[in-house]
Amino acid sequence: MLTETISPDLFRAALSRWASGVTVVTTTDADGRNHGFTASAFSSVSLDPALVLVCLDNRANCFEAFDKSEGFVIHLLAQGQEGLAGKFASKGADKFAGTDVRLSERGLPLLPGALARLECRTERRIPGGDHLILIGEVHHADAGDGEPLVYYQRGFHELIPAGATLG
Repeated sequence: MLTETISPDLFRAALSRWASGVTVVTTTDADGRNHGFTASAFSSVSLDPALVLVCLDNRANCFEAFDKSEGFVIHLLAQGQEGLAGKFASKGADKFAGTDVRLSERGLPLLPGALARLECRTERRIPGGDHLILIGEVHHADAGDGEPLVYYQRGFHELIPAGATLG
């Protein structure tokens, strides 16, 4: 049985070597207020049924809203949406201010310009260390054109096709 643990700094440094897409996850609380956070911990879980997961820090200001929500929307961000990712990664200020938000048929906040959106019914919540794992059953999806926003070594990057020459 493994009982050793590594330092959070070493763990963070090792994980920074994993390139991932960037998502913003949104929901609405019982009082109709919109909430959201930026997440790179996102994955598909199952094709049938269509399930995805996203991880939320237990200390996030929006934790209670997501812990009680019946659904959420995962926005897969496109290149050029670094500002939106930064805004939803911050604490405090109204993250939706100045953003053209519309509501889905289920009353969940939709952000403009995302590369893709997955509207989910909250299927399960699983405590996972200092995070809450939200598993959602996808009920609606849309996909646009463009390139993804990528996060690697604590910064945003663009994809360059393998073998491409830089001019």
